[in-house]
Amino acid sequence: MKGSMKKEFKIISDLILKDSRVLDVGCGDGELMRFIYKNITRDVRGIEISKINVQKCISKGLTVIEGNAEKDLFQFPNSSFDFVILSQTLQAFLNPEKVLDELLRVGKKGIVTIPNFGHWKVRLNLLFKGTMPVTKSLPNQWHNTPNLHMCTIKDFFDFCDSKNIKFIKSLALNQEKLLNISKANLGKRNLFSEIGIFLIEK
Repeated sequence: MKGSMKKEFKIISDLILKDSRVLDVGCGDGELMRFIYKNITRDVRGIEISKINVQKCISKGLTVIEGNAEKDLFQFPNSSFDFVILSQTLQAFLNPEKVLDELLRVGKKGIVTIPNFGHWKVRLNLLFKGTMPVTKSLPNQWHNTPNLHMCTIKDFFDFCDSKNIKFIKSLALNQEKLLNISKANLGKRNLFSEIGIFLIEK
């Protein structure tokens, strides 16, 4: 596991209470789920659209269902989980607003992490090279990226405000440095942070 990914997993895990019920939406190959299972709670499940990744999760002994979060989250009753996680997957959905609505219906709290398209390296790449950026948090070329709706930390703040979504905790990760985000320092964090990590509720 890469150091930056392990750091992000640790931050996410620190937001989850012991023995909580957790759902990881778009859980990929299950590495985050396994980290949570080993360190926080054994009541962790995932939903993943890729058959290959579902098989990888099952081979690790994890509980995962194959499904599309945009279509299948409705199957879960209200407040089925204490925490629902979207770890760098929100931007890959066709309708991220609908997914967030469902996330906060199914979960009492949501944990959302996003690669920050407002980071200074991204801005410079667009300004001087005139091409879509490739960075540690945005590693794919424009033609093979799964990302459909890129946003910045500020975009996410403004969106949540418009939806009356409350921020319990807002964190910015830049390399190994973790900092709090507030409205007072939002512009600075938006410029210098690679990843935004948010604990939210309705």
